[in-house]
Amino acid sequence: MATPGSHTYAEITSQPVAWAEAVHQVRAQSSRLAALAPSSYAQTLFTGCGSTYYLSLAAAALTQALTGAVCRALPASELLLYPDSAYPARGARTLLIAVSRSGSTTETLRAVERFRQEGRGDVVVVCNYPDAALVAMGDVTILLPAGREESVAQTRSFASMYVACVAMAAVWGNVPGALDSLERLPPVGERLLGQYEALARQWGENTTLNQIFFLGSGPRYGLACEAALKMKEMSLTVVEPFHFLEFRHGPMSMVTPQTLVVGLLSDTARAQEEAVMQQMAHLGAQTLTLGENRTDVAFDSGVPEQMRGVLYLPILQLMAYYRALSKGLDPDRPHNLSKVIELDVL
Repeated sequence: MATPGSHTYAEITSQPVAWAEAVHQVRAQSSRLAALAPSSYAQTLFTGCGSTYYLSLAAAALTQALTGAVCRALPASELLLYPDSAYPARGARTLLIAVSRSGSTTETLRAVERFRQEGRGDVVVVCNYPDAALVAMGDVTILLPAGREESVAQTRSFASMYVACVAMAAVWGNVPGALDSLERLPPVGERLLGQYEALARQWGENTTLNQIFFLGSGPRYGLACEAALKMKEMSLTVVEPFHFLEFRHGPMSMVTPQTLVVGLLSDTARAQEEAVMQQMAHLGAQTLTLGENRTDVAFDSGVPEQMRGVLYLPILQLMAYYRALSKGLDPDRPHNLSKVIELDVL
């Protein structure tokens, strides 16, 4: 029998290889992707469930910033249950980006099937499993088998699909040198894992903490949501994600000395984000910051801000892993969860 958490640990620490594959696959499909430019559609809609919905939030924000086209994200269930609020009037075409680790999630499959049946536009699929049913539904499909996992909670798979979506946004935005920048990330990720694993373990095993808040804004909000979900799934900890400044509008009333506030700091809004972190520390919170430099976890990557979002993930994933182990839980098999979510009612 495998040691508790052994799969999760291996998947977190090996993920830079999957990042490299993601860039390679998008580069290979770049001409086909360019033919589906978001500017040609009324909207670009990213969709997924759970982790991949949070990925969609991050990817939509980044894609709109790089292309200027209207982009948004919705859970696949919303496309099924409330299509009138998801799609524009008939005749206005949508580019649908369907993101799924397994390619077998019921809501995502049904949403894409209905999208196809109703002729609403074109589909790009991002998936880790080549034989999945979803794969055949894409006009363009980005397959990332290096991201496949044995564990339930998404870590390596999420990171691989996120890098692929960043690379697609760069292709659609005609960002000079962007794919080359993304190819520089894997060695940075390997260095960060070695450099900061002890810090992740220290925070993960901190038994004084009873709640954790993850703050991120812009494209980093979706990443903050995913970091919070990993902590919740693996360690059954009370966690919530917020935009930086939104945290001051009510939620900061929860801050105590047993609170950890984790900040995914940007370059763009560094002064405002640092001010929030300082205020939370003044209120008694413990704080942890991640960013390119002058942070507790410093990337020092030299990669442009819009391309380096994946660097926030590995240390926060490790922190969730170590917190789960410290509580006697198995990160590979979170409570009440299964690897693929299938629903008979849809």
